[in-house]
Amino acid sequence: MTDTPARLLSLLSLLQTPREWPGSELAERLGVSPRTIRRDIDRLRDLGYPVEATKGAIGGYRLVAGTAMPPLLLDDEEAVAIAVGLRAGAGHAIEGVDEASVRALAKLEQVLPSRLRHRVSTLQAATIPVTRGDGATIDPRTLTVMAGAVTGGERLRFGYRSGDGTETKRQVEPYRLVSTGWRWYLVAYDLAREDWRTFRVDRISEPFATGARFTPRELPTGDAAQFLRRSMSRRQSLTEVEVSFAAPVEFVRARLPGYLGAPEATGPGSCRLRTTTTDSLEWLALRLALVNCEFTVRQPAELSECLGELGARLIRAATATVTATATATAGGRGAANGPANEPVNGPDAGEG
Repeated sequence: MTDTPARLLSLLSLLQTPREWPGSELAERLGVSPRTIRRDIDRLRDLGYPVEATKGAIGGYRLVAGTAMPPLLLDDEEAVAIAVGLRAGAGHAIEGVDEASVRALAKLEQVLPSRLRHRVSTLQAATIPVTRGDGATIDPRTLTVMAGAVTGGERLRFGYRSGDGTETKRQVEPYRLVSTGWRWYLVAYDLAREDWRTFRVDRISEPFATGARFTPRELPTGDAAQFLRRSMSRRQSLTEVEVSFAAPVEFVRARLPGYLGAPEATGPGSCRLRTTTTDSLEWLALRLALVNCEFTVRQPAELSECLGELGARLIRAATATVTATATATAGGRGAANGPANEPVNGPDAGEG
């Protein structure tokens, strides 16, 4: 790579991954000599990027946090705002915040000065985000550790709690983080079981990048999202769903969770959703009711039955609430119209 500006940007992109890069590996990646890499590192330092070098047989270069933000075209306020926003979004796995955003958060937090890290943590602790996600809340640091291990090709250790509550220790070669729109999953090769596995991130505890490098294996399906879908379908039964909505496609799309897929327009004021899901029918019935428009379930018939049961339950709850309110109101009127000769404070009230 002979174009110096382009080479510097490529070098900076590599250094912003949370790992140490041997000079020989950087030279091989960029197609230049180790001497050119040393000169480019000096150029980055002159520009304000805090690149740390270690000597020895296993030495290399790493981008570290400096005394000030490096020139990323962000001032302190913008850096804090972006970090807080990415943390909030990543922690709740909300739709639209995927692995790329988690990698961006990992890169940003790696170079944040300690004073700005403190501000980010303080702001996050003092605020409660309101999200549309329905999954468990995740500590963003858990995601950034795993994202760094994925990008840097480092083996990862963590504790894992299975669905039945069994606690185990795992050592894996992380491949990808995948967001379904309401939960995060880690696709990785489990070294002890010698097979590929998917792990719910909200069940992972104390992830630790060991520093041991590995050469990424080829995923059986070639796509992490597809592998996750197949893995989930093996553990849970898939349900084919078709629902027609009497509302514009934009209206419905904004009120459905992204993991169910996108509805397709069938007219100016109507649309249709065709999808497969592992969600329970009871949960799916509730999600459809929350769209807040008229709809018709085409399949499966069991979903229509769940909707009927849900509707009957809501009617009973509403009727009971109205009855209880009316009884309480009538009782209040009766107390107010009690005997005129009874003292206000009751027959046994004493003097003050």
